[in-house]
Amino acid sequence: MRLLIVDDEPIIRKGLARMAEQYFVPMLEIRTAENGVRAMEMIREQTPDVVFTDIRMPKMDGMELSRLIHEFDDRIQVVVISGYNDFTYAQKCMSYGVKHYLLKPVTKPDMDEILDKLFKAKVKGYISLKKYEDWIEKVEQTIWLLQPDELERLTQEWKAYCLHSDMNLSPLKELLLDCLNVLAKRLHRKTSAIATDYPQLQADSKEEAFEAFEAQLGSMLSNLERNRSGNYKDPMQEARAYIDNHLSQEVTLEEVAEMVGLTPTYFSSLFKKMTHETFVQYRIKRRIEKAQALLAMPHVKLSDVAAEVGYEDYPHFTKMFKKMTGLSPTEFRSKLGIK
Repeated sequence: MRLLIVDDEPIIRKGLARMAEQYFVPMLEIRTAENGVRAMEMIREQTPDVVFTDIRMPKMDGMELSRLIHEFDDRIQVVVISGYNDFTYAQKCMSYGVKHYLLKPVTKPDMDEILDKLFKAKVKGYISLKKYEDWIEKVEQTIWLLQPDELERLTQEWKAYCLHSDMNLSPLKELLLDCLNVLAKRLHRKTSAIATDYPQLQADSKEEAFEAFEAQLGSMLSNLERNRSGNYKDPMQEARAYIDNHLSQEVTLEEVAEMVGLTPTYFSSLFKKMTHETFVQYRIKRRIEKAQALLAMPHVKLSDVAAEVGYEDYPHFTKMFKKMTGLSPTEFRSKLGIK
């Protein structure tokens, strides 16, 4: 069992770790973190089975950490450690799946008792539904964007997670087959290049099951690549072109995401990663750039410039233009020698 202890007091961290080490069932690994921020970094690097966390800590307290852990992977069991005066506050963590509490000072019998409960509660083969849904969404977008390296990374991540759950071969094959069928159906809605039926996964071991699984995922990507036969357009280029051509309209992120075949969440993340700007920031910048070009044309009215770049409210346009350029539209024209 992997254990992560989170407390801002070094002495308490060491004391809890020492008591856990003395438990009659040896721990696979015991790690410590000085606050919730560092703890989440470590959890994302390697998922623990159990987290012991103090309720009051700088940077991120135990309640916020419990919430983030619950969202990240609700399979992780969290034990909240609190003083007597903080116990009512600690109980609020129940909404984040916390079922176990320890009151300070924690003794060796306390530690043994809570670890006994955790070992009995550990369920073999449990897979977090949220983890499953998040992985499916990421892989769907990765295949659609023809990103073999990212697909390999996500597949290895899923393999490590499934193997860590200690699932037996039969349910593992069912899970992987379900992943393939869900992905195929979702991709088939976008293109007929992806088949929709995976009736079985031939494998006599977990390793063979994952080899067959990886081969099928690679086949999906290859079939899609062949189907496009060189006609693939970069989704970010398409998105930027669409925004640029509709600056006078209130185009939404959801609308552009649907156009390029991505979910809004994934598109938003990818757009910022590729352009170093959010969707809204990019649209505002392009609107102001177009406004500057129009303002350089003496015959174009100021009110028409505002409407042409999507601002029906002229005062709002003036405010935004000055915020971006340091000048009002009138001052900008005057600087160009246009009255």
